[in-house]
Amino acid sequence: MDVARADTGAGGPGGTAGGPVLDRDEADRALARLGAEREAVETSLLALQDHAGRRLLEGAELTGTTAGRWRAAEADITRLWAYFDAYTAAVAEAREVRSRRRWPGREELVALTELLQGSSVTVPGTPGGGPGAAVLAERLSLTELVDRMNTLYAESLAVVVAADAVWSALPARIDLLAAEQRRTRSLARSVGVLPGEHPAGDDLERIGRVLTVLREQVVSDPLSFWVPSDGGATPGAGRPDTRRYDREARALEEVRREIEAVLQVRQDAEARLARLRDVLSRADRTLAEARTARGEVLAKIAASEVPAVSGPPSALKEQLSAAADHRRHGRWHRLSPLLDALERRAEDELERARDSLTAVTAPLAVRAELRGRLDAYRAKVSRLGLAEDPVLAERYDAARRVLWSAPCDLRVAEDAVLRFQRAAAEALAPGGSDDGRGGA
Repeated sequence: MDVARADTGAGGPGGTAGGPVLDRDEADRALARLGAEREAVETSLLALQDHAGRRLLEGAELTGTTAGRWRAAEADITRLWAYFDAYTAAVAEAREVRSRRRWPGREELVALTELLQGSSVTVPGTPGGGPGAAVLAERLSLTELVDRMNTLYAESLAVVVAADAVWSALPARIDLLAAEQRRTRSLARSVGVLPGEHPAGDDLERIGRVLTVLREQVVSDPLSFWVPSDGGATPGAGRPDTRRYDREARALEEVRREIEAVLQVRQDAEARLARLRDVLSRADRTLAEARTARGEVLAKIAASEVPAVSGPPSALKEQLSAAADHRRHGRWHRLSPLLDALERRAEDELERARDSLTAVTAPLAVRAELRGRLDAYRAKVSRLGLAEDPVLAERYDAARRVLWSAPCDLRVAEDAVLRFQRAAAEALAPGGSDDGRGGA
């Protein structure tokens, strides 16, 4: 409402004794302003009376903060109408005095001055505790009465606007979130995510309970969910407090993503199980190859440390069987973490099998490298016409006998190849001599 106070002319509140008396023009201007002011006050009060928030507050079963503030606001609204009636009566009385004569005499002007500027309006006393509790009635000037009405109107409107804003914002959003919670719970149950068996199932039940309680609290005590603006000049300035709603919305979104991940597992389970079987089969074949290679190394390589080869990954196969059983019985919430773990361990097992094969066949690789080096140097000296050199022939034959015998002593073989290499290098060097190639 916040009606601008009418300037009622010279003088001020408190009577006209010893003060100037309004002339006719001043009185007429004051009455015109008071009439416009009365219309504005009435319009504001009727708007408050018809406000949707006020009607909802009247019909609601309120609790907590809202119940207390609405009781006070109802009393204030009743007082507002009483003040307005007193204000209307005072203006009507002033108009009646002014209408007596076209050119009012001093008696009428003194009466008008008293009505327009003095403490001429009697209103009921302010209820409540404090020093004014025993006052049954008060006398106010029209200016003071407007100030009083503005204050009561702002306080009452703030309660109505805040409650209406909360009711307009939160219950509908809570209902939508509750519907989403029920849909997510239905999906969760379809994939075996149940309360007491899976944390997501417990979270869904908790969210449902919280939303039910939250809606009841919002409906019965909306003002406890209102955050007023600091220093707001407009009555009811502020915003609904959505923190609890937002927290549950985030929690539901996390659960929903988890359920969707489980649903994705249901769709991809067979393909993932097939990939796991393939990886474990490759690991088995690699380990079998490593065991065969180990036997070959032990037979063909002398004095060599050959690491043992482990058996097949029986524990992983048991877990794979359990995963297949979960899939057959639709236990998707249990299958999901098991598949994730199996995929990591199966890849590790395949890598371990490959490392084992590499370690076991290392001596054979060394022998193959020595054979290749010997043949390469033999080919080189043959191209240069030194194949029949007796020293080179003797050392080549010695190295070849060691490398192509079983079991092969790799240390002796490497030494023989090095002796042939040195002899070949000396023969190929400018000025090379047989004496130089005859050393050890």
